[in-house]
Amino acid sequence: MKASVIQTPVLIVGGGSVGLATAIELGSRNIPCLVIEQSDRPAEHPRATALNARSMEFMRRWGLADAIRAAAAPPDFPHTALYCTGLNGFEIAKVERPDHGGSRASSVSPESAQRCNQIWTDPILCEGARSYDCVDVRFLWKFEALEQTDDLVRVTALDLARDERQVIEAQYVVDCTGAHTPIRRALGVALNGGEGMTWHVSAYLRAPDLWDHHAMGKAALINFVGPGGIWRNLVSLDGRELYRFGLRGKEFYDHPEAIDVPKLFREVAGDKALFEVISMGRWTARNVVADRYQVGRVFFAGDAAHLNHPASGLGLNTGLGDATNIGWKLAATIAGWGGAGLLASYEAERRPIAARNVAHAQRMNKNDRGQKPPAEIVDDTPEGALARTEMSERIAAALKQKFVTNGLALGYSYAGSPVCVASEDPAPPESISDYIPSTYPGVRAPHAWLSQDQSTLDLFGDGFTLMSFSQDHETPARMTAAFASRGVPLRVEALTDPAVPALYERDFVLVRPDGHVVWRADAAPVDPLAIVDRVRGAA
Repeated sequence: MKASVIQTPVLIVGGGSVGLATAIELGSRNIPCLVIEQSDRPAEHPRATALNARSMEFMRRWGLADAIRAAAAPPDFPHTALYCTGLNGFEIAKVERPDHGGSRASSVSPESAQRCNQIWTDPILCEGARSYDCVDVRFLWKFEALEQTDDLVRVTALDLARDERQVIEAQYVVDCTGAHTPIRRALGVALNGGEGMTWHVSAYLRAPDLWDHHAMGKAALINFVGPGGIWRNLVSLDGRELYRFGLRGKEFYDHPEAIDVPKLFREVAGDKALFEVISMGRWTARNVVADRYQVGRVFFAGDAAHLNHPASGLGLNTGLGDATNIGWKLAATIAGWGGAGLLASYEAERRPIAARNVAHAQRMNKNDRGQKPPAEIVDDTPEGALARTEMSERIAAALKQKFVTNGLALGYSYAGSPVCVASEDPAPPESISDYIPSTYPGVRAPHAWLSQDQSTLDLFGDGFTLMSFSQDHETPARMTAAFASRGVPLRVEALTDPAVPALYERDFVLVRPDGHVVWRADAAPVDPLAIVDRVRGAA
Protein backbone atom coordinates (compact mmCIF):
# COMPACT_ATOMS: atom_id res chain seq x y z
CA MET A 1 0.00 0.00 0.00
CA LYS A 2 1.29 3.42 -0.94
CA ALA A 3 2.02 5.60 2.10
CA SER A 4 -0.14 8.70 2.50
CA VAL A 5 1.57 12.09 2.45
CA ILE A 6 1.17 14.71 5.17
CA GLN A 7 2.38 18.23 4.45
CA THR A 8 3.37 20.70 7.16
CA PRO A 9 5.57 23.80 7.34
CA VAL A 10 7.52 22.41 10.32
CA LEU A 11 7.96 18.85 11.53
CA ILE A 12 9.26 18.44 15.08
CA VAL A 13 10.63 14.97 15.74
CA GLY A 14 10.52 14.26 19.46
CA GLY A 15 7.75 15.19 21.86
CA GLY A 16 9.73 15.84 25.03
CA SER A 17 10.15 19.21 26.72
CA VAL A 18 12.20 20.83 23.96
CA GLY A 19 10.05 19.55 21.11
CA LEU A 20 6.85 20.67 22.81
CA ALA A 21 8.37 24.06 23.67
CA THR A 22 9.33 24.53 20.01
CA ALA A 23 5.75 23.70 19.03
CA ILE A 24 4.44 26.30 21.49
CA GLU A 25 6.76 28.93 20.03
CA LEU A 26 5.43 28.17 16.55
CA GLY A 27 1.82 27.79 17.63
CA SER A 28 1.86 31.13 19.44
CA ARG A 29 2.92 32.70 16.12
CA ASN A 30 0.22 30.87 14.10
CA ILE A 31 2.70 28.62 12.30
CA PRO A 32 1.31 25.12 11.66
CA CYS A 33 3.55 22.30 12.86
CA LEU A 34 3.42 18.57 13.50
CA VAL A 35 5.08 16.89 16.49
CA ILE A 36 5.73 13.14 16.35
CA GLU A 37 6.86 11.12 19.36
CA GLN A 38 7.46 7.38 19.38
CA SER A 39 6.43 6.81 23.02
CA ASP A 40 2.79 6.73 24.02
CA ARG A 41 2.95 9.54 26.59
CA PRO A 42 5.36 11.94 28.28
CA ALA A 43 8.05 10.22 30.36
CA GLU A 44 6.99 8.66 33.65
CA HIS A 45 10.47 8.16 35.16
CA PRO A 46 11.90 11.42 36.53
CA ARG A 47 14.57 13.27 34.60
CA ALA A 48 15.41 16.99 34.79
CA THR A 49 13.89 18.87 37.71
CA ALA A 50 15.34 22.38 37.81
CA LEU A 51 13.77 25.18 35.77
CA ASN A 52 15.90 28.30 36.12
CA ALA A 53 14.54 31.85 36.13
CA ARG A 54 15.00 32.29 32.38
CA SER A 55 13.08 29.11 31.63
CA MET A 56 10.32 30.32 33.93
CA GLU A 57 10.26 33.58 31.96
CA PHE A 58 9.57 31.49 28.86
CA MET A 59 6.78 29.70 30.75
CA ARG A 60 5.39 33.10 31.73
CA ARG A 61 5.30 34.24 28.10
CA TRP A 62 3.56 30.99 27.10
CA GLY A 63 0.97 31.42 29.87
CA LEU A 64 2.18 28.29 31.69
CA ALA A 65 4.07 29.71 34.69
CA ASP A 66 1.14 29.33 37.10
CA ALA A 67 0.64 25.70 36.07
CA ILE A 68 4.34 24.98 36.59
CA ARG A 69 4.26 26.57 40.06
CA ALA A 70 1.18 24.57 40.98
CA ALA A 71 2.92 21.32 39.99
CA ALA A 72 6.26 22.29 41.53
CA ALA A 73 7.55 21.90 45.07
CA PRO A 74 5.56 23.88 47.67
CA PRO A 75 6.37 27.61 47.86
CA ASP A 76 8.01 27.24 51.26
CA PHE A 77 10.18 24.27 50.30
CA PRO A 78 13.87 25.28 50.52
CA HIS A 79 16.00 24.85 47.41
CA THR A 80 18.98 24.09 49.62
CA ALA A 81 21.91 22.11 48.23
CA LEU A 82 23.55 19.95 50.89
CA TYR A 83 26.69 17.83 51.21
CA CYS A 84 26.63 15.42 54.13
CA THR A 85 27.78 11.97 55.19
CA GLY A 86 24.16 10.88 55.65
CA LEU A 87 20.85 12.32 56.82
CA ASN A 88 21.71 11.13 60.32
CA GLY A 89 25.39 11.86 59.85
CA PHE A 90 27.44 15.04 59.57
CA GLU A 91 26.93 18.14 57.48
CA ILE A 92 29.92 19.09 55.36
CA ALA A 93 28.67 22.04 53.28
CA LYS A 94 25.42 23.78 52.44
CA VAL A 95 24.25 26.38 49.93
CA GLU A 96 20.99 28.23 50.49
CA ARG A 97 19.08 29.66 47.51
CA PRO A 98 16.43 32.01 48.91
CA ASP A 99 15.61 33.48 45.48
CA HIS A 100 14.48 30.04 44.22
CA GLY A 101 10.97 28.67 44.54
CA GLY A 102 7.60 30.05 45.47
CA SER A 103 6.03 33.02 43.71
CA ARG A 104 8.65 35.50 44.82
CA ALA A 105 10.13 37.68 42.11
CA SER A 106 13.65 38.98 42.43
CA SER A 107 15.12 42.33 41.47
CA VAL A 108 16.32 40.87 38.16
CA SER A 109 13.40 38.67 37.02
CA PRO A 110 9.62 38.53 37.39
CA GLU A 111 9.98 34.77 37.91
CA SER A 112 11.88 32.60 40.35
CA ALA A 113 13.51 29.27 39.60
CA GLN A 114 11.26 26.27 40.26
CA ARG A 115 11.65 22.56 40.93
CA CYS A 116 9.21 20.82 38.60
CA ASN A 117 10.35 17.51 37.17
CA GLN A 118 9.72 16.59 33.54
CA ILE A 119 7.11 14.04 34.61
CA TRP A 120 4.94 17.08 35.41
CA THR A 121 6.49 19.70 33.11
CA ASP A 122 6.03 17.71 29.91
CA PRO A 123 2.24 17.18 30.31
CA ILE A 124 1.88 20.92 30.97
CA LEU A 125 3.87 21.70 27.83
CA CYS A 126 1.87 19.14 25.87
CA GLU A 127 -1.40 20.73 26.92
CA GLY A 128 0.03 24.13 26.05
CA ALA A 129 1.07 22.98 22.58
CA ARG A 130 -2.29 21.34 21.91
CA SER A 131 -4.12 24.52 22.89
CA TYR A 132 -3.15 25.92 19.47
CA ASP A 133 -5.30 24.77 16.56
CA CYS A 134 -2.26 24.89 14.26
CA VAL A 135 -0.24 22.41 16.38
CA ASP A 136 -0.70 18.68 15.89
CA VAL A 137 0.92 16.36 18.49
CA ARG A 138 0.96 12.64 17.71
CA PHE A 139 2.28 10.02 20.10
CA LEU A 140 3.26 6.50 18.99
CA TRP A 141 4.75 7.81 15.77
CA LYS A 142 8.29 6.55 15.17
CA PHE A 143 10.77 8.31 12.90
CA GLU A 144 12.30 5.95 10.35
CA ALA A 145 14.10 7.85 7.58
CA LEU A 146 14.75 11.28 6.15
CA GLU A 147 15.78 12.78 2.85
CA GLN A 148 15.90 16.40 1.82
CA THR A 149 16.00 18.50 -1.32
CA ASP A 150 16.57 22.21 -1.78
CA ASP A 151 12.86 22.79 -1.22
CA LEU A 152 11.67 20.32 1.41
CA VAL A 153 12.41 17.50 3.82
CA ARG A 154 10.68 14.16 3.33
CA VAL A 155 10.37 12.00 6.46
CA THR A 156 9.08 8.46 6.70
CA ALA A 157 7.43 7.61 10.01
CA LEU A 158 5.65 4.58 11.37
CA ASP A 159 2.29 5.04 13.06
CA LEU A 160 2.80 2.35 15.70
CA ALA A 161 -0.84 2.23 16.78
CA ARG A 162 -2.05 1.45 13.24
CA ASP A 163 1.14 -0.19 11.98
CA GLU A 164 1.00 2.15 9.00
CA ARG A 165 3.83 3.96 7.31
CA GLN A 166 3.40 7.70 6.72
CA VAL A 167 5.33 10.19 4.61
CA ILE A 168 5.62 13.71 5.95
CA GLU A 169 6.79 16.56 3.73
CA ALA A 170 7.95 19.61 5.65
CA GLN A 171 9.69 22.84 4.80
CA TYR A 172 11.82 22.39 7.91
CA VAL A 173 12.55 19.69 10.50
CA VAL A 174 13.62 20.28 14.10
CA ASP A 175 15.29 17.22 15.65
CA CYS A 176 14.39 17.01 19.35
CA THR A 177 14.84 13.24 19.67
CA GLY A 178 17.52 13.43 22.34
CA ALA A 179 20.93 11.95 22.90
CA HIS A 180 20.43 8.86 20.75
CA THR A 181 18.96 10.71 17.80
CA PRO A 182 18.99 8.74 14.57
CA ILE A 183 18.67 11.96 12.57
CA ARG A 184 21.93 13.56 13.60
CA ARG A 185 23.77 10.31 12.97
CA ALA A 186 22.16 9.83 9.58
CA LEU A 187 23.29 13.30 8.57
CA GLY A 188 26.85 12.63 9.72
CA VAL A 189 27.01 15.21 12.50
CA ALA A 190 29.36 14.27 15.33
CA LEU A 191 29.42 15.18 19.01
CA ASN A 192 32.66 16.46 20.46
CA GLY A 193 33.77 17.88 23.76
CA GLY A 194 35.37 17.07 27.06
CA GLU A 195 36.08 14.03 29.15
CA GLY A 196 34.47 10.63 28.76
CA MET A 197 31.20 9.12 29.77
CA THR A 198 29.91 8.46 33.27
CA TRP A 199 27.31 5.79 34.09
CA HIS A 200 24.31 6.26 36.34
CA VAL A 201 21.25 4.51 37.73
CA SER A 202 18.37 6.32 39.40
CA ALA A 203 15.65 4.92 41.62
CA TYR A 204 12.32 6.75 41.72
CA LEU A 205 11.21 6.57 45.38
CA ARG A 206 8.25 7.45 47.52
CA ALA A 207 9.24 8.24 51.12
CA PRO A 208 6.37 10.21 52.72
CA ASP A 209 7.92 10.75 56.15
CA LEU A 210 11.61 11.03 55.31
CA TRP A 211 12.10 14.46 56.86
CA ASP A 212 10.60 13.30 60.18
CA HIS A 213 13.47 10.94 60.92
CA HIS A 214 16.49 13.22 60.98
CA ALA A 215 17.50 16.73 62.02
CA MET A 216 19.50 17.63 58.90
CA GLY A 217 16.68 19.82 57.54
CA LYS A 218 14.90 19.76 54.21
CA ALA A 219 16.98 20.13 51.06
CA ALA A 220 16.32 19.98 47.34
CA LEU A 221 19.55 18.23 46.43
CA ILE A 222 21.70 16.14 48.74
CA ASN A 223 25.13 14.76 47.83
CA PHE A 224 26.26 11.97 50.13
CA VAL A 225 29.96 11.88 50.97
CA GLY A 226 31.70 8.72 52.08
CA PRO A 227 35.08 7.02 51.98
CA GLY A 228 34.36 5.99 48.39
CA GLY A 229 33.75 9.57 47.28
CA ILE A 230 30.52 11.26 46.15
CA TRP A 231 28.62 8.58 44.24
CA ARG A 232 25.13 8.80 45.76
CA ASN A 233 22.68 11.69 45.75
CA LEU A 234 19.06 12.36 46.58
CA VAL A 235 16.91 14.81 44.62
CA SER A 236 13.60 15.98 46.05
CA LEU A 237 11.07 15.99 43.21
CA ASP A 238 7.86 17.36 44.71
CA GLY A 239 9.05 18.69 48.07
CA ARG A 240 6.74 16.22 49.79
CA GLU A 241 7.30 12.50 49.27
CA LEU A 242 8.84 11.78 45.86
CA TYR A 243 12.58 11.51 45.28
CA ARG A 244 15.17 10.40 42.77
CA PHE A 245 17.95 8.41 44.42
CA GLY A 246 20.99 8.49 42.17
CA LEU A 247 23.90 6.06 41.99
CA ARG A 248 27.03 6.63 39.91
CA GLY A 249 29.14 3.70 38.75
CA LYS A 250 29.65 1.40 35.79
CA GLU A 251 28.90 -1.62 37.96
CA PHE A 252 25.43 -0.24 38.73
CA TYR A 253 24.72 0.64 35.10
CA ASP A 254 25.81 -2.78 33.80
CA HIS A 255 23.85 -4.78 36.39
CA PRO A 256 20.86 -2.73 37.60
CA GLU A 257 19.02 -5.93 38.52
CA ALA A 258 21.68 -6.67 41.15
CA ILE A 259 21.43 -3.31 42.95
CA ASP A 260 20.21 -3.56 46.52
CA VAL A 261 18.46 -0.18 46.54
CA PRO A 262 16.93 -0.58 50.02
CA LYS A 263 20.35 -1.29 51.54
CA LEU A 264 22.08 1.61 49.77
CA PHE A 265 19.27 4.02 50.61
CA ARG A 266 19.14 3.05 54.28
CA GLU A 267 22.88 3.59 54.56
CA VAL A 268 22.35 7.31 53.92
CA ALA A 269 18.73 7.82 55.08
CA GLY A 270 18.58 5.62 58.15
CA ASP A 271 16.40 2.66 59.05
CA LYS A 272 13.26 4.42 60.26
CA ALA A 273 11.97 6.12 57.12
CA LEU A 274 9.47 4.07 55.14
CA PHE A 275 9.89 4.05 51.37
CA GLU A 276 8.99 2.21 48.22
CA VAL A 277 10.74 1.99 44.85
CA ILE A 278 8.42 3.13 42.06
CA SER A 279 10.73 2.57 39.08
CA MET A 280 14.35 2.28 38.05
CA GLY A 281 16.18 3.91 35.18
CA ARG A 282 19.72 4.03 33.90
CA TRP A 283 21.47 6.68 31.87
CA THR A 284 24.85 7.97 30.80
CA ALA A 285 26.30 11.46 31.01
CA ARG A 286 28.65 13.07 28.52
CA ASN A 287 29.83 16.65 28.09
CA VAL A 288 29.66 17.19 24.34
CA VAL A 289 28.30 19.57 21.71
CA ALA A 290 27.26 18.81 18.13
CA ASP A 291 29.69 20.01 15.47
CA ARG A 292 26.77 21.50 13.58
CA TYR A 293 23.30 22.70 14.56
CA GLN A 294 21.95 22.75 11.02
CA VAL A 295 22.19 20.54 7.96
CA GLY A 296 20.18 22.03 5.13
CA ARG A 297 16.60 22.30 6.34
CA VAL A 298 17.17 20.19 9.45
CA PHE A 299 17.99 21.74 12.84
CA PHE A 300 19.10 20.10 16.10
CA ALA A 301 17.84 21.23 19.50
CA GLY A 302 18.07 20.06 23.10
CA ASP A 303 19.89 16.81 23.78
CA ALA A 304 20.16 16.18 20.04
CA ALA A 305 22.54 19.17 19.94
CA HIS A 306 24.31 19.07 23.29
CA LEU A 307 24.73 16.79 26.30
CA ASN A 308 26.08 17.57 29.73
CA HIS A 309 26.31 16.10 33.20
CA PRO A 310 23.33 17.29 35.28
CA ALA A 311 25.63 19.27 37.60
CA SER A 312 24.10 22.78 37.86
CA GLY A 313 20.91 21.64 36.11
CA LEU A 314 21.76 23.12 32.72
CA GLY A 315 20.62 20.50 30.20
CA LEU A 316 16.87 21.12 29.99
CA ASN A 317 17.28 24.86 30.47
CA THR A 318 19.75 25.08 27.60
CA GLY A 319 17.33 23.08 25.45
CA LEU A 320 14.46 25.46 26.20
CA GLY A 321 16.72 28.29 25.10
CA ASP A 322 17.22 26.44 21.82
CA ALA A 323 13.46 26.15 21.36
CA THR A 324 12.77 29.84 21.86
CA ASN A 325 15.60 30.79 19.49
CA ILE A 326 14.76 28.51 16.56
CA GLY A 327 11.02 28.95 17.09
CA TRP A 328 10.71 32.64 16.28
CA LYS A 329 13.26 32.39 13.47
CA LEU A 330 11.34 29.60 11.74
CA ALA A 331 8.14 31.57 12.19
CA ALA A 332 9.70 34.71 10.68
CA THR A 333 11.10 32.77 7.73
CA ILE A 334 7.82 31.00 6.98
CA ALA A 335 5.90 34.28 7.38
CA GLY A 336 8.16 35.79 4.73
CA TRP A 337 9.90 38.59 6.60
CA GLY A 338 12.87 36.61 7.87
CA GLY A 339 15.92 37.07 5.67
CA ALA A 340 18.05 34.38 4.07
CA GLY A 341 20.56 34.48 6.94
CA LEU A 342 18.13 34.36 9.85
CA LEU A 343 17.99 30.59 10.26
CA ALA A 344 21.77 30.31 9.94
CA SER A 345 22.10 32.57 13.00
CA TYR A 346 20.56 29.81 15.14
CA GLU A 347 23.82 27.86 15.20
CA ALA A 348 25.93 31.02 15.51
CA GLU A 349 24.00 32.01 18.63
CA ARG A 350 23.10 28.79 20.38
CA ARG A 351 26.16 26.63 19.87
CA PRO A 352 28.49 28.94 21.89
CA ILE A 353 25.94 29.02 24.72
CA ALA A 354 25.81 25.23 24.78
CA ALA A 355 29.61 25.01 24.73
CA ARG A 356 29.82 27.37 27.70
CA ASN A 357 27.17 25.51 29.69
CA VAL A 358 28.60 22.09 28.89
CA ALA A 359 32.08 23.22 29.96
CA HIS A 360 30.68 24.54 33.24
CA ALA A 361 28.84 21.28 33.95
CA GLN A 362 32.03 19.36 33.25
CA ARG A 363 34.03 21.49 35.71
CA MET A 364 31.43 21.07 38.44
CA ASN A 365 31.15 17.33 37.92
CA LYS A 366 34.92 16.94 37.80
CA ASN A 367 35.23 18.81 41.09
CA ASP A 368 32.83 16.36 42.79
CA ARG A 369 34.34 13.27 41.21
CA GLY A 370 37.81 14.42 42.15
CA GLN A 371 37.04 14.37 45.86
CA LYS A 372 38.69 11.42 47.63
CA PRO A 373 37.53 11.64 51.24
CA PRO A 374 39.49 9.64 53.80
CA ALA A 375 37.80 6.77 55.62
CA GLU A 376 37.50 8.77 58.83
CA ILE A 377 35.25 11.40 57.22
CA VAL A 378 32.18 9.56 58.57
CA ASP A 379 33.60 9.13 62.09
CA ASP A 380 32.53 11.06 65.17
CA THR A 381 36.15 11.70 66.13
CA PRO A 382 38.55 14.65 66.04
CA GLU A 383 40.09 13.11 62.94
CA GLY A 384 36.66 12.86 61.31
CA ALA A 385 35.84 16.45 62.17
CA LEU A 386 39.14 17.61 60.69
CA ALA A 387 38.51 15.62 57.49
CA ARG A 388 35.06 17.18 57.11
CA THR A 389 36.42 20.68 57.68
CA GLU A 390 39.16 20.16 55.12
CA MET A 391 36.70 18.85 52.55
CA SER A 392 34.31 21.73 53.18
CA GLU A 393 37.12 24.16 52.52
CA ARG A 394 38.14 22.33 49.35
CA ILE A 395 34.70 22.41 47.77
CA ALA A 396 33.51 25.79 49.10
CA ALA A 397 34.83 27.79 46.16
CA ALA A 398 32.95 25.66 43.63
CA LEU A 399 29.63 25.37 45.47
CA LYS A 400 28.33 28.86 44.66
CA GLN A 401 29.18 28.43 40.99
CA LYS A 402 27.54 25.01 40.94
CA PHE A 403 24.26 25.95 42.59
CA VAL A 404 23.89 29.72 42.05
CA THR A 405 23.96 30.28 38.29
CA ASN A 406 22.04 33.48 37.56
CA GLY A 407 24.88 34.64 35.36
CA LEU A 408 24.51 31.57 33.16
CA ALA A 409 20.70 31.59 33.25
CA LEU A 410 20.03 35.29 32.65
CA GLY A 411 23.33 36.77 31.51
CA TYR A 412 24.18 34.76 28.40
CA SER A 413 24.79 36.90 25.34
CA TYR A 414 24.50 36.64 21.57
CA ALA A 415 26.99 39.47 21.10
CA GLY A 416 28.73 39.03 17.77
CA SER A 417 25.67 37.38 16.23
CA PRO A 418 25.13 38.16 12.54
CA VAL A 419 21.61 39.36 13.42
CA CYS A 420 22.65 41.77 16.17
CA VAL A 421 23.99 45.24 15.44
CA ALA A 422 27.56 45.38 16.68
CA SER A 423 28.38 47.83 19.47
CA GLU A 424 31.62 49.73 20.01
CA ASP A 425 30.98 49.77 23.76
CA PRO A 426 32.89 47.28 25.92
CA ALA A 427 30.93 44.08 26.47
CA PRO A 428 29.63 43.46 29.99
CA PRO A 429 31.76 41.01 32.00
CA GLU A 430 30.73 37.36 32.02
CA SER A 431 29.81 35.69 35.29
CA ILE A 432 28.62 32.26 36.38
CA SER A 433 26.74 33.26 39.52
CA ASP A 434 25.97 36.96 39.25
CA TYR A 435 23.67 38.61 36.75
CA ILE A 436 24.17 42.32 36.02
CA PRO A 437 21.40 43.90 33.88
CA SER A 438 22.51 45.42 30.59
CA THR A 439 21.18 46.35 27.16
CA TYR A 440 24.39 45.51 25.31
CA PRO A 441 23.30 44.09 21.92
CA GLY A 442 22.90 40.34 22.27
CA VAL A 443 21.87 40.14 25.93
CA ARG A 444 18.43 39.53 27.41
CA ALA A 445 16.58 42.82 27.91
CA PRO A 446 16.35 43.72 31.61
CA HIS A 447 13.34 43.20 33.81
CA ALA A 448 11.65 46.12 35.56
CA TRP A 449 8.17 46.29 37.01
CA LEU A 450 5.79 48.57 35.11
CA SER A 451 2.91 47.80 37.46
CA GLN A 452 2.19 45.31 40.20
CA ASP A 453 1.81 42.47 37.71
CA GLN A 454 3.45 43.66 34.49
CA SER A 455 7.16 43.38 33.74
CA THR A 456 9.04 44.96 30.87
CA LEU A 457 9.57 41.35 29.75
CA ASP A 458 5.82 41.06 29.20
CA LEU A 459 6.13 43.57 26.36
CA PHE A 460 8.19 41.20 24.21
CA GLY A 461 7.24 38.20 22.11
CA ASP A 462 4.95 38.96 19.18
CA GLY A 463 7.48 40.81 17.02
CA PHE A 464 10.19 43.39 17.54
CA THR A 465 9.72 46.01 20.25
CA LEU A 466 11.30 49.46 20.25
CA MET A 467 11.65 50.71 23.80
CA SER A 468 11.57 54.53 23.70
CA PHE A 469 12.64 56.68 26.65
CA SER A 470 12.89 60.00 24.79
CA GLN A 471 10.65 62.86 23.74
CA ASP A 472 12.11 62.43 20.27
CA HIS A 473 9.20 61.20 18.15
CA GLU A 474 11.08 61.23 14.84
CA THR A 475 13.23 58.20 15.65
CA PRO A 476 10.28 55.86 16.44
CA ALA A 477 8.50 57.12 13.31
CA ARG A 478 11.50 56.44 11.08
CA MET A 479 12.06 53.00 12.61
CA THR A 480 8.37 52.13 12.27
CA ALA A 481 8.40 53.10 8.60
CA ALA A 482 11.55 51.08 7.95
CA PHE A 483 10.18 47.95 9.61
CA ALA A 484 6.85 48.32 7.82
CA SER A 485 8.58 48.60 4.45
CA ARG A 486 10.09 45.13 5.03
CA GLY A 487 6.92 43.65 6.47
CA VAL A 488 8.54 43.10 9.88
CA PRO A 489 6.23 43.50 12.90
CA LEU A 490 7.31 46.30 15.26
CA ARG A 491 5.63 47.84 18.28
CA VAL A 492 6.85 51.03 19.94
CA GLU A 493 6.67 51.20 23.73
CA ALA A 494 7.12 54.73 25.09
CA LEU A 495 7.93 54.50 28.80
CA THR A 496 8.10 57.35 31.28
CA ASP A 497 8.89 55.57 34.56
CA PRO A 498 12.22 57.18 35.56
CA ALA A 499 13.66 53.92 36.88
CA VAL A 500 13.38 52.09 33.56
CA PRO A 501 15.46 54.43 31.33
CA ALA A 502 18.40 54.18 33.70
CA LEU A 503 18.20 50.40 33.55
CA TYR A 504 17.97 50.40 29.75
CA GLU A 505 20.98 52.72 29.37
CA ARG A 506 19.95 54.32 26.02
CA ASP A 507 17.06 56.40 24.71
CA PHE A 508 16.13 53.71 22.21
CA VAL A 509 16.52 49.94 22.66
CA LEU A 510 15.35 47.46 20.04
CA VAL A 511 14.30 44.05 21.39
CA ARG A 512 13.55 41.04 19.19
CA PRO A 513 10.78 38.43 19.72
CA ASP A 514 12.78 36.24 22.12
CA GLY A 515 13.54 39.18 24.41
CA HIS A 516 17.16 39.81 23.38
CA VAL A 517 18.46 43.28 22.56
CA VAL A 518 19.64 43.71 18.96
CA TRP A 519 20.33 47.48 18.77
CA ARG A 520 20.49 50.51 21.02
CA ALA A 521 21.25 54.22 20.53
CA ASP A 522 20.41 57.70 21.70
CA ALA A 523 19.28 58.86 18.27
CA ALA A 524 17.93 57.50 15.01
CA PRO A 525 20.34 55.49 12.86
CA VAL A 526 21.60 57.06 9.65
CA ASP A 527 20.07 54.17 7.71
CA PRO A 528 17.10 52.56 9.50
CA LEU A 529 16.64 50.04 6.69
CA ALA A 530 20.15 48.73 7.31
CA ILE A 531 19.18 48.06 10.93
CA VAL A 532 16.02 46.24 9.90
CA ASP A 533 17.85 44.09 7.38
CA ARG A 534 20.54 43.21 9.90
CA VAL A 535 18.17 42.07 12.63
CA ARG A 536 15.91 40.08 10.26
CA GLY A 537 18.85 38.25 8.74
CA ALA A 538 18.88 39.96 5.35
CA ALA A 539 22.03 42.05 5.67
